[in-house]
Amino acid sequence: MTANLPPQYDPQATEAKWQKYWEDNQIFKADPEKGGEPYCVVIPPPNVTGSLHMGHAFEETLIDVLVRYHRMTGRNTLWLPGTDHASIAVQTILEKQLKAEGKTRHDLGREKFLERAWEWKAESGNTITNQLRSLGVSVDWSRERFTMDEGLSAAVLEAFVRLYDEGLIYRGNYLVNWCPASQSAVSDLEVDQQEVEGHLWHFRYPLTDGSGYLEVATTRPETMLGDTGVAVNPQDDRYKHLIGKTVTLPIANREIPIIADEFVDPTFGTGCVKVTPAHDPNDFEMGKRHNLPFINIMNKDGTLNENAGEFQGQDRFVARKNVVQRLETDGVLVKIEDYKHTVPYSERGKVPVEPLLSTQWFVKIDPLSQRALKELDQNNSPVFVPDRWTKVYRDWLVKLKDWCISRQLWWGHQIPAWYAVSETNGEITDTTPFVVAKTEAEAREKAKGKFGQDVELARDPDVLDTWFSSGLWPFSTLGWPDETKDLEFYYPTTTLVTGFDIIFFWVARMTMMAGHFTEKMPFDTVYIHGLVLDENGQKMSKSKNNGIDPLLLISKYGTDALRYTLVKEVVGAGQNIRMEYDRKTDESKSVEASRNFTNKLWNAARFVMMNLDGQTPQQLGNPSGEDGWELCDRWILSRYYQVVQQSRNCLENYGLGEAAKGLYEFIWGDFCDWYIELVKSRLQQDAEPNSKKVAQQTFAFVLEGILKLLHPFMPHITEEIWHTLTQTGDNQCLALQAYPEPDISLIDPELEQQFELLFGTIRTIRNLRADSDIKPSVKVTAILQSESEKERQIISDGGVYIQDLAKVENLTVTASLDADLGQTIAGVVGTVQVLIPLAGVVDLAALRAKLEKKLSKVEAEIKHTAARLTNQKFVDKATPDVVQGARDALAEAEKQAEILRDRLKLF
Repeated sequence: MTANLPPQYDPQATEAKWQKYWEDNQIFKADPEKGGEPYCVVIPPPNVTGSLHMGHAFEETLIDVLVRYHRMTGRNTLWLPGTDHASIAVQTILEKQLKAEGKTRHDLGREKFLERAWEWKAESGNTITNQLRSLGVSVDWSRERFTMDEGLSAAVLEAFVRLYDEGLIYRGNYLVNWCPASQSAVSDLEVDQQEVEGHLWHFRYPLTDGSGYLEVATTRPETMLGDTGVAVNPQDDRYKHLIGKTVTLPIANREIPIIADEFVDPTFGTGCVKVTPAHDPNDFEMGKRHNLPFINIMNKDGTLNENAGEFQGQDRFVARKNVVQRLETDGVLVKIEDYKHTVPYSERGKVPVEPLLSTQWFVKIDPLSQRALKELDQNNSPVFVPDRWTKVYRDWLVKLKDWCISRQLWWGHQIPAWYAVSETNGEITDTTPFVVAKTEAEAREKAKGKFGQDVELARDPDVLDTWFSSGLWPFSTLGWPDETKDLEFYYPTTTLVTGFDIIFFWVARMTMMAGHFTEKMPFDTVYIHGLVLDENGQKMSKSKNNGIDPLLLISKYGTDALRYTLVKEVVGAGQNIRMEYDRKTDESKSVEASRNFTNKLWNAARFVMMNLDGQTPQQLGNPSGEDGWELCDRWILSRYYQVVQQSRNCLENYGLGEAAKGLYEFIWGDFCDWYIELVKSRLQQDAEPNSKKVAQQTFAFVLEGILKLLHPFMPHITEEIWHTLTQTGDNQCLALQAYPEPDISLIDPELEQQFELLFGTIRTIRNLRADSDIKPSVKVTAILQSESEKERQIISDGGVYIQDLAKVENLTVTASLDADLGQTIAGVVGTVQVLIPLAGVVDLAALRAKLEKKLSKVEAEIKHTAARLTNQKFVDKATPDVVQGARDALAEAEKQAEILRDRLKLF
C-alpha cells in the first residue's frame, strides 16, 4: 500500500480526529499493575466555572510535553485531570441568576439552592474540560475528579475530623478578610490588591489632660469610631513623655491610651498611629500585645453597627464622608491629602474587603508548616525549578499564620460540626457547644453523651475554603484515605507544574497537608512557570481586558501551532513569555510562524513518502554504514543523534523551550533545507540502486525519528504523519512509541563542522549569483581558493554537493589564484575565497545599466524624503507616526543605495 499525505495539511480535521481516537481508545489510561517506573502528574484543577484562557493553555501544554515525553521513555505514566468546585465563583453565578428572578438563596432554602447548583454543574460545569480536550492533553479521562465528588468529599471529611481530633482545628474569634458583597470570609488569594487614587485624612486627638493633642492620619477615617488606642515608637523622643497618658477619641468621647510599640515607623507621617484592633491586621496584633479592647463597628453587609453611634446603619463609604464632615465641624480635621495607595478588593465581590472580627474555623499552621520546613531543609524536598523559588517557598512557610478555613457560603464542603443549640436557646452563637463528626448520626451519638437524650442539633451552615480540599488534591485524587493501588504506585506524584502566584496558597497547602497525612511530600519536583504576557508585555487580566483567546488562535492556526509557540518562547525555566498579537485582525505572527512550521514538516514528509517507492521505514530497514553511507548520510545521522541527545537533556532538566528551538532548527534547517536537497539526485529513477536505497533508508529513518522527537510538542500532526509513513493500523499509535535514544558512535562533530564550510560555500555562491542576476538555469564556473589543505580537502570531498546545490558546472579548488581571471565576482566564507568568472555568463554592460537605473531611482527617493524631513512645516503638522515612517523610509533607501554602489564597484 502506497503511503500518501493530502497536498494540504488541515489542522482542524486532523486534530479533532486524533483527540477522539486517543480518548475513545483510552490510549492514556494508566495501569499500576504494569509496574515499571511511575511518572505521575495531577492537573492543577481549574475552576469549574472557568473557560480556557492563555494561562491554562500555557500550563497544560508544558505539562503535556513532559508527560508525553516520559511516557515515550517507558515510564508508567498517569496524568490525572479534574476541576475545583470554586465555592465563591459558583455561588456568585447562581445568586446573580436568582437576583434576575427577584429571589435570593434564602428564598429557595439550602437544599433547593444546592439542587440548583448541581444542575448548573451538570449543564455548564464541563466547559473547561471540553476546551482542555481541544489542546490534545494526554490525560487519563477515566480518572477525572471533581473536588466535590463522593470520594474527594469523603477525604475532606476524614481530614477535617482527624485534624480536629488532633487539636489542629479550632473555632475562634479572629480578624479575617471579609467581603461585604458575598458576605463571606475570603482567602488571601481571593483578594486582589489594586492601586487607587485615594486620600489621607489628618486629624487631632486631644490629650485628656488638656495639655495638647496628637495628630494621626488614616485612609479609612470611619474606622476611628472603633479606635481603642494611639501608638508611638518607644524610641521616638517626640512622644516618650506621653506614653501611658490618654487621649479623648473625637465623636465617641472615649478615653483611650497612648501605647509604645516597635511596629510604629517614626518616619511615617507624624509618627503617631491610631489603633483599631477590630478592623486592621497590624492593629489586631498590637491590640493583643497591649490588651486593648476590640470594638467592632461594622455589620457583615458593610454598614455600621450600634457601636458607631449616630452613624449606625450607614454604608461604610457614606459613613466615611459623614465622619470626615463631623470631624471638620468639630475642628479636629487638620488636612486632606491626595494619596495613592493599595486597597485589597474581593476578587469575586469586586468591592474592597474589610478586615473584620469574626468567629471562624481555623487550622493551626505551625505543626504543619514545621514538618514541611523540615522536609525542605533536611531533604531539599520538594525540589523547585527554578531554584530561586525555594527561598520564596521557605520564607512563606516561616511567616504563615493560622489558616481561616470557614466560608459563609452554601456551595462547598459543609463543615462537619453540629451545635447543641438546645444549650443556647435554639440559636448558634459564638459560645454554643458543638461536636465534630463525619455524619449526623455519629454527631448525635456524641452529643447525647455530652448533653443528654433530648439534645437539639443544628449543623454549622458554613462551608470549607476551597483551598482545604485542593490542599488534599495530590493524594485524595488517588484514593486517600483508602489504601488504593493508585495511591500505592503513583504517590508521591512526580512533578507539579504551576505558576509562581500560587506557591503560597496551593503549593504550601499541599506540602503541609501531605506531610501530615501521608508523611511524604506530595511531589518530587515543583516546576514553576512564568506568565503569558500580552503583545505589550503586560500581564493579562479581566480588568485590563487584554486577554488573548487561545481558542480563537486554535481555530485560526491549529492547536499544534499554538502549543509549539507557547513552549518555544520559553527561554529558561520560569520565564515570562510575550505573545505577539494584532487585536485588529486577531492574528499572531509568532503562532503563524509555527503554523508555517507544521506546513514545512507536512510538505517535507510528503516529499519523503513520494520517494520511498511505497515502502515503510520497517520494510526499508534501518540505514547501516555497511550499505554504503555517503558523506551527507553520515552528516544527517550525526546531526540527528546530536538533537536526540540535546532534546533528552533539555526535557530531563526542564529546558522545554530550548528543546523546542533545537528541534525547529534541525527539522527546518538541517533536514528540510539541506538534506532533502542533498539527496534529491539520488532518488531519481536512473540513480545508482544502492545509493538510492541508502538515501531512502536514511530519509525514512530520520523522518520517523523527527516525528517521535517532535511528538510531545506537536502531537496531532506527528501522529497523522507517523501513521501514514509507517502504515500502522489503529492498534498502535505514535504516542506510545519509544522516544529515540542517541547513538554516540555516529555523532561526528568534525564532520558537522566540515558541512558548515560546505553550506557556507554554497550560500556564498548563491548570493554571488543573485547579486550578478545570473539566471537559475545557468550553470557557472566557480573557483575556490584556500591556503589550508584541510579546507581544500573538505571542499573537494563535498564538491558534488556544491555543484549540485549551487548550479556549478566547473569547480576548481586551488591553493593559489592565476594572475588574470578576467571579470569576476568574489566572496569569502571562512578563509576560502569564492570567485565566479562572469565572461560569457552575464551581459556586464546591461547589468551595469540596470544597477545604475535602480541607483538613480533610489537616490531620487532619498532626495525627496530628505527634503520632506528638513521641511519644518511637515515635521510640525504631520503625526508622529507619519514623521517616523518617513525617517524609516529614508534609512531604508540609504541602505539600498549603499548596496547598489557596492555592487557597481564589481563591474
